[in-house]
Amino acid sequence: MNKDKALEELFLAQQPHFDDNDAFMASLAKRLDAVEFIKQYQEATIHRYKMAMVVVFVVGIISGGVSMAFLLSTPADVPLFTFRTQFVFLLWLSENSRMIVAAALSLLMSAGIISIIGNVKEIRDCMKRRTVSV
Repeated sequence: MNKDKALEELFLAQQPHFDDNDAFMASLAKRLDAVEFIKQYQEATIHRYKMAMVVVFVVGIISGGVSMAFLLSTPADVPLFTFRTQFVFLLWLSENSRMIVAAALSLLMSAGIISIIGNVKEIRDCMKRRTVSV
C-alpha cells in the first residue's frame, strides 16, 4: 500500500515538458512499433518451438511403437538382458525384463501423447488468438 502511494506521488511530482508534440508522438509511435515487433517475434519463436516439440514427440511415439513391436516380436522366453548372477533381485529383474521394458515404453509413449495433445491445443489456441487480433 505504501509502495502504491509512493509511486503515485512520484508520478504526480513529474511535470513533463513537451516542446515538440509531433516529434514526441513520432518517437512514441516508433517505440510502440518496436515493442509490437518484438512481441510478434517472440510469439512466432514460441510457435516454432512448440511445432518442433510436436514433431519430436511424434517421432518419439513412432520410434517407441517400433521398439514395442520389436520387443513383442522377439521370443517371450528369452530375457532382454542377463546379469549372470544369482542375486535374487537381479535374477527377478532379468526374468521380468520384457514386462518391465514394455511397461516403461508404454508409460513413456503415454506421456508423449499427453504432451502432444497439450501442445497441439496450445498451438491451436494461439492460432485462434492470432486470427482474432488481425
